[in-house]
Amino acid sequence: MTTLSRPPADPANRPKNSFKLKPWLLEGMPDTSGKRQGPHGRPSESHKPQAWWKVMCLTGLDYFSTLGYQPAIAALAAGLLSPLATLLLVVATLAGALPVYRRVAKESPRGEGSIAMLERLLPRWSGKLFVLALLGFAATDFMITITLSAADATAHLIENPFAPDFLEGQHVVITLALIAGLGVVFLRGFKEAINVAVVLVAAFLALNLVVITISLGHLFTEAHVITDWWTALTTSHGDPIMMVALALLVFPRLALGLSGFETGVAVMPQIKGHPSDTEANPAGRIKGAHRLLTTAAIIMSSFLITSSFTTVMLIPAAEFESGGKAEGRALAYLAHKFLGDGFGTVYDISTIAILWFAGASAMAGLLNLVPRYLPRYGMAPAWARALRPLVLVFTVIAFIVTIIFQADVNAQGGAYATGVLVLITSASIAVTLSARRKKQRAQFIGFGIISLVFVYTTVVNSIERPDGLKIAALFILGIMVVSFISRMRRAFELRATHIKLDEKALEFTANHAEGPVRIIAHEPKHLSASRYREKLQHAQQANHLPVDCDAVFIEIIVDDSSDFEQELQVVGKERHGFKILEVHSNNVPNTLAAVLLHIRDVTGFMPHIYFRWTEGNPISNLSKFLFFGEGEIAPVTREVLREAEPDITRRPWVHVG
Repeated sequence: MTTLSRPPADPANRPKNSFKLKPWLLEGMPDTSGKRQGPHGRPSESHKPQAWWKVMCLTGLDYFSTLGYQPAIAALAAGLLSPLATLLLVVATLAGALPVYRRVAKESPRGEGSIAMLERLLPRWSGKLFVLALLGFAATDFMITITLSAADATAHLIENPFAPDFLEGQHVVITLALIAGLGVVFLRGFKEAINVAVVLVAAFLALNLVVITISLGHLFTEAHVITDWWTALTTSHGDPIMMVALALLVFPRLALGLSGFETGVAVMPQIKGHPSDTEANPAGRIKGAHRLLTTAAIIMSSFLITSSFTTVMLIPAAEFESGGKAEGRALAYLAHKFLGDGFGTVYDISTIAILWFAGASAMAGLLNLVPRYLPRYGMAPAWARALRPLVLVFTVIAFIVTIIFQADVNAQGGAYATGVLVLITSASIAVTLSARRKKQRAQFIGFGIISLVFVYTTVVNSIERPDGLKIAALFILGIMVVSFISRMRRAFELRATHIKLDEKALEFTANHAEGPVRIIAHEPKHLSASRYREKLQHAQQANHLPVDCDAVFIEIIVDDSSDFEQELQVVGKERHGFKILEVHSNNVPNTLAAVLLHIRDVTGFMPHIYFRWTEGNPISNLSKFLFFGEGEIAPVTREVLREAEPDITRRPWVHVG
């Protein structure tokens, strides 16, 4: 039997790959994209879910750690109005972000988040492009979290009175070292993160509670401090309405205090649900996520309000400025001032640890987002499914951002706030559209108002601090360019993650013991009996097929050409007396190649496929292939087969007439 009908046996001794670095880098990469969810995504089979309060500490690495720098940034941005502006932030947290993300948690219980909700609402290429833009803002949020947290950890280290003198002025070097250490942790494997997070968060919150309690005591024992603040406030801003207006204007600068909600939804698969939970209805997990989000928001809101009062009243305004002792570390300043350098050093160590580990939380968020979307879109190389190459890429980007901003906490605040606000705004819009689709009028109006508030906040922040928007635009541009280059480079890959032939399709293809499986490609737009007869006659004349050959037609129905990979179901049908293989897919040539190889492997018979040449300009046909999954079918199918099967004796035959 020749290769015209059957493929030969697999080669016996394949050469072993002696290159050690590549297998190490790609260790743990799944066979199909879109399945790996990263440290914050779907747990492995051996993973043991945790109580919601423990998982809260994991998301709290990002959320609670902002206490390390948020009070100082608020005081610098709002001055005497810091407590009022912070109060507005708390209202936005409890009445805005919290109900929005409780709804997001209910509608995406597997950690997909608001981006996936919008992806479902916006179909095809428009949805893909919108998701890429949101990924740019998410990358801004998470990446600046890494660099800003490391920079603030450096500030706490250098400003400590026991720090060696040679560290002075080495902000960039120390920050780069912390980021490099973070990268090493992930290259070795990010395990037991929740247990570490519980210890760090518990210690950090306990120390902050001590500092704020002692500071509040000083406020009440030194009553003139409150009087002095109130006198200065009323002198500078006599009109209460004007105070509120100014607080609303500076409120967007405090948006850093809203970080952590998107991460809180992403960690949902880590939450232990109820024994009665099912994959379709994980009610216990959703309830745990609601408790997580609510508890975290209440704790953080309490700390934000009390810290804003104590820091703005007890710290001279000059100390918040660049070079001041309270720059980026207001509560640490109070810890040293009221509790001594010993306790202050313990506070600094705790702050450094949680800020550094907050970068780990953000890195995990990136490792969750990129493999979830880009490889599935064909807009990232295949190695983007593996953890270690992504860690190296993100670490290098964090180095570049740190050098550009010179490890300045205040300089990065705008970019951080922009990323946070855009994600919360997109989540608000997503739940608003969801409520409208489900005809929930009251929820639609409520979420619509919240969306308007966050849209206003995002716009004002972008106008006042355009650097954040510029950084986000660079991330978006980078993602877009890399994505489309990757999509073109991967255009000739097999895209099927799994193929299944139904019983009739298997019967059509497996009953060919006397010769090869002959398959005629047919466009499903024309389904008349005359069209099938014409196509069969053309194949017989152009390719000299026997008149009595048992040919099978194959029809690819393109549903959403913006998708890249998907499972394929090959369905056998009979129409006008002809045998048909019908497949719904995102493109034609790659699907044909995948089905041909699958038929070869399943039946043991070599498939032969017959085409007509496509009419039209080759360049326009190539564009149709890249964006609509059609175009120059025959040569592209042959090229996909050539790349997928290097052994020419095992490659299905392509005939064009």
